[in-house]
Amino acid sequence: MASPSSAYRPGRVLTYFTLLMVFLAGWTFLGGVSVFSKDGWKDIGAHSTPKLGLDLRGGTQIILTPKATTGAPVSAENVKQAVEIIRQRVNAFGVAEAEVQVQGTGTSSTIIVSIPGKANSAVVDAVKSTAKLNFRPVLQEAAPLEFKPKDPKSTEEVHGIFPPIMSATNDAAFKAKFDQLDCTSKGALVGGVPDDPKLYIATCDKESRQRLILAPSRVEGTNIADASAGVDSQSNAIYQVFLDFDATGRTQFAAVTTELAKKTGVENRMAIVLDGLVVSSPSVNEAIIGGKAQITGNFTLQEAQNLASVLKYGALPVSLDVASQSQLSPTLGNDQLKGGLLAGIIGLIVVVGYLLVYYRALGVIAFASLVVAAIMTYFSIVILGQQIGLALTLAGVAGLVVAIGITADSFVVYFERLRDEVREGKGLRGAATSGWVRARRTILVADGVSLLAAVVLYFLSVGSVRGFAFTLGLTTVLDVFVAFAFTRPLVELAVRNKWFQSGGKLTGLDAAHLGISNRAATPALQES
Repeated sequence: MASPSSAYRPGRVLTYFTLLMVFLAGWTFLGGVSVFSKDGWKDIGAHSTPKLGLDLRGGTQIILTPKATTGAPVSAENVKQAVEIIRQRVNAFGVAEAEVQVQGTGTSSTIIVSIPGKANSAVVDAVKSTAKLNFRPVLQEAAPLEFKPKDPKSTEEVHGIFPPIMSATNDAAFKAKFDQLDCTSKGALVGGVPDDPKLYIATCDKESRQRLILAPSRVEGTNIADASAGVDSQSNAIYQVFLDFDATGRTQFAAVTTELAKKTGVENRMAIVLDGLVVSSPSVNEAIIGGKAQITGNFTLQEAQNLASVLKYGALPVSLDVASQSQLSPTLGNDQLKGGLLAGIIGLIVVVGYLLVYYRALGVIAFASLVVAAIMTYFSIVILGQQIGLALTLAGVAGLVVAIGITADSFVVYFERLRDEVREGKGLRGAATSGWVRARRTILVADGVSLLAAVVLYFLSVGSVRGFAFTLGLTTVLDVFVAFAFTRPLVELAVRNKWFQSGGKLTGLDAAHLGISNRAATPALQES
């Protein structure tokens, strides 16, 4: 019957581990892999260096001025709520270490959003959008009007009334304004104007540019419990936003769809209004009582994800005007980054020096494991930067430096267990196996505590502290993986070597180094 030591195949484990490293290296340095999207095959890996955070490479600063949407003055509670929503929206684009701060109070307050790197338009739109969503029955539809200058040769732009038009009653005066509604001119479909859910509105369909008169809102966006982006199950090509309503919204949505299902023509439709414009106005064929709905439109995947993110994290209690948008220079710069990296290198040299002096040949294995863990960490940070926008800050660098000690602890635990087994008289191969069985519990418990601390710190903190917690958690997980998939099989291969079994001084397993006075009395270094 094979012993546990002989049943374990370290060579096969190291082969799989090497293949994984080759794959990660290819993803990091050769552009990664491609995925098929609505727009065709798209490369999802483009940069082989980590993204740097705001404190190391500068970024974009957006200054927002809050304005009340209900006529009441802006309160400190409104601003606080807006800050939390903005922070959630920005974080939804990735772990980008964004900073959201407030200056001033009340109507004189400003919200300052600092985003690492150059923020794209989608991020800026998500930050300032009010995302006021309403579900309104359609009362009337008309074709778009084209406003032209009297002189055909004139380049002057002529337009009517931009949407949305709001009124307490659906009277003649309101319909007269509806006749002047402009859905074709440049700027007519910008949106961003929150509509009052209690009023009738005349507005435009963003896709068809049709003019619509809509009844007061029957269901509001505040009753949305969750929102996500996905693909239409029937076409597998059209991106949609899927909505789940809370208990109140479910009841309201069931009531209005029951009413509309009985009507015909244009009055059978339900308009989904976002920021004063219609994004979709589907017909209602039957009552929808499950509390689920879809927003359809000519969305790209990114547009659907952005919209779902904004809706999921709620509507802002105030409207926001972009007072300024500018680029920031690094607040710490290259000197601080070099200082942090130098500290990490010094720490690594000290740890490796200790391991080599104390464990000798086993210290070489520990050094190789540290190098492999560092390479995997680099690959992971680069790939996560590509995929979720992870930005490495100085606090994140500190997390990586702390991880050197955590990783070294795993080697120390394993090596000491192995040495204890040898002292007890076991053969070297048997000691490596039984020592690992005893050591892995300690490794898992210790790393589990570190990971739990990192997770708690990540969810209870904001700003750069989250960067520290994220890198600490990431390196802790990688430490466990390297210990199981690289260090353990490498030690198993080493103890099968005749030189290791000879018990020479350079192996770190000689009798004197182990504290065993009678060298001949210990069969520990001979194969049993």
